[in-house]
Amino acid sequence: MSEHTEQSEQPEQSVPGDSGAFAEGRAGGGAEERPEARLERAVRAAEQALIEFEIAVETFRVEVENFSRLHHQKLGPMYSRLDELDALIAEAKAAGTGDPEDLRRAHEARALVMPMPGVDELFHDWMGSDGIADDAGAMLTDRPVRPPQRVRPSEEVRRLYRELVRQAHPDLAQDEPERERRDAFIARVNAAYGRGEEQLLRELAEEWAAGPAPEEPEPGESEELYARLEWLSRRKELLALVARELEDSAIGSMLRMAPDDPDRLLEEIAEQLLARVSEREAELAAFTAP
Repeated sequence: MSEHTEQSEQPEQSVPGDSGAFAEGRAGGGAEERPEARLERAVRAAEQALIEFEIAVETFRVEVENFSRLHHQKLGPMYSRLDELDALIAEAKAAGTGDPEDLRRAHEARALVMPMPGVDELFHDWMGSDGIADDAGAMLTDRPVRPPQRVRPSEEVRRLYRELVRQAHPDLAQDEPERERRDAFIARVNAAYGRGEEQLLRELAEEWAAGPAPEEPEPGESEELYARLEWLSRRKELLALVARELEDSAIGSMLRMAPDDPDRLLEEIAEQLLARVSEREAELAAFTAP
């Protein structure tokens, strides 16, 4: 009994270096990782995922575009021939029956093979040497068209214009960024003067007097990383919309029918069209036979 008590009262022996290693482990392993480091890893992972998604979308887009071009190049003449045969058959039938309904159908069938108007006809007075005319651009963007009220702007408009140009002329800039700012501003001034817009010139004068917008403070590391994540998310959403539109398009739907060999699909469609052309030619021959 006393021997057991004596043994129990002896201090425990420790392994040399154990306590030091444990303390060192706590000091090293217990250090918390910076939140920015975890956020940065998330950003890098999102960037890689977006890159792979962009590659997939762009790959499919190129296939859709190439298929569309080849479809038009190889099969377009066959579709045109089918439209022409349909028109000839409808006209031959209408000529034989004289029925108003047959005549209407013949007219509609012929309209399908009428030549498309040229670019000049489609965009008459809309295109100039510098591209889309200002009035046309305004209509395309729902911007109101504001023609000049008179050949020579009013005296007040000319006074405001001269003052603004004297104050904001690009040659007064001391460095390149300032010159670019003045160039952009004077372009707006010139446009307002050309339209004789006195009120807009006054607003531009107030804007110039207020000076350039103050520079925003530099964001912190976390703010930049969060902003990057948000941009990546928006970018992925836009790419998803593009991918959906490509998949839902007529060509995209055709490509999904033969994802492994889209070129063979073109050949199959060509064979089907040739068979339809032969059928229409035989039908036309039956109408025109004596």
